[in-house]
Amino acid sequence: MLDIVRLRILAAIAAHGSVTKAAHHLNYSQPAVSHHLARLEAETGARLVQRIGRGIRLTPEVQHLAHRATEIVGRVDTAAAELAAMVGLRTGRVRLAGFQSALATLVPHAAASLRRDHPGIELHLADAHPQVALNLLRAGQADAALIFRYDDTTPGDIRATHLFDDPMYLLSLQPGQTLPDHRNSDWIAGCEHCRREFIDACEQAGFTPRIAYTSDDVIVEQALVAAGMGVTTMPGLALRTHRAPGIQANALRDFRRRVYLATYGDPPDPPAITAFITALHHAVQQTRPGEPAHTPEHSS
Repeated sequence: MLDIVRLRILAAIAAHGSVTKAAHHLNYSQPAVSHHLARLEAETGARLVQRIGRGIRLTPEVQHLAHRATEIVGRVDTAAAELAAMVGLRTGRVRLAGFQSALATLVPHAAASLRRDHPGIELHLADAHPQVALNLLRAGQADAALIFRYDDTTPGDIRATHLFDDPMYLLSLQPGQTLPDHRNSDWIAGCEHCRREFIDACEQAGFTPRIAYTSDDVIVEQALVAAGMGVTTMPGLALRTHRAPGIQANALRDFRRRVYLATYGDPPDPPAITAFITALHHAVQQTRPGEPAHTPEHSS
């Protein structure tokens, strides 16, 4: 008996002309597509592809099967859509990879909304730096990713939806300060891979920061600021997860990061993913994360 997943892969290869493009379309990894193709060859006893330079071509005897596979997959998808429309979205799975402050602020609201409207959908979360989250997305190990960028560009192989701009703040012990006020201060900064944009912002302000302490933990960074050991910058979402008494958060002009929801493959998304995206947009409207953080005079 022919496997519907392998027929779907064969149909995608016939439609797109390569294993790589078929994997991208199906949101599979290329090794997974190659594995299923090899299994289909073993099951049918037919040679499926011919190597042509760096590309491939379907053998004549398999082109007929590919045509039938396209018909079969189309009928299965139509039946699934009709059934979903009749009974409603009751089950599904969403695997989300995202950075920590988004998982701590936005995602709980989205998860609550998703559970209320679609209690049968399972939401799985992975705490991951944006680049790691994108790698999980490309490998088919995540269905969606929450990422941030400090410029207006996004990787060309994903679909990225801009959610909001996350403002950056200068954390110190005095209100109303700017970056140049601390050209001679000790600074607390993230790891070497995470501090590039911060250093760029300081250099645009006319100085190179003297980094005395390194930490990616918002609690540690704020504790050092509160103890008078130095100053730091921090995005608004991180301030919403923790705010140490005594520190002042001063919004920095022209320094922000852009937050995106990333998905992979051609639209439309599966129903469960679409339901989560709707819940996430609702969470953004509820929490308004792009608005300035509350900055009381003494403590939060």
